[in-house]
Amino acid sequence: MGTERQGTHEVRTTAETRGDAHPQPRQAARQVATPATTRRGMDISSLILVAVLLAAGAVLKMTVGSVINFFGMKPNFIIAMYCLAILLIRPNLVQAGIIGLITGAICQLLPGTPYLNFISELLGALAMAALIRLPLRIGKLDAMPAIGTFVSTVISGGSFVVCLFVFAGAEASSLVAYIPIVLCTAALNTVIVSALYVPLRKVLKRDVAAPAAA
Repeated sequence: MGTERQGTHEVRTTAETRGDAHPQPRQAARQVATPATTRRGMDISSLILVAVLLAAGAVLKMTVGSVINFFGMKPNFIIAMYCLAILLIRPNLVQAGIIGLITGAICQLLPGTPYLNFISELLGALAMAALIRLPLRIGKLDAMPAIGTFVSTVISGGSFVVCLFVFAGAEASSLVAYIPIVLCTAALNTVIVSALYVPLRKVLKRDVAAPAAA
């Protein structure tokens, strides 16, 4: 009887020892997978960040935007802030589209042509969300903030100008006058976002992660 009990105890000990070897890899895999999961999507902190940046963009456009003026050309802080938000939170295309529509709604509270911003900011936000999926690097330099902001601002501004002619009956002869305005606005927005992106990313402790799937 003593021998059988000892044998049974040894079998249990061996089985437990073998069983303990398996949870460790699973636990290690779980620890590796967890950070990637927590950085995806629009969590509460991401929503708060978007709201704060868009509010700041609206305030800056109404105040500082009226002071900074280069021959009639000025930065568009609203576009700059949603470009910055998309860079920081890396949303999917649907979430970026929602950010663009919210931005368009905010623009209805500011001076300008009504409703056209829904189209222009939607397209600008979608362009930014699409561009962050491209590996735009020049050596060790991450060119995404600059290139993404410039292209998105041009798309937003260009689509707004097109909407002026299609829906607001603007004169086609004045199209040439809008081209330098859009390009200068894009250049100014690029400087703003490039200057703010790295410091904000460090302060918010947001690592550069792959964008969430659409």
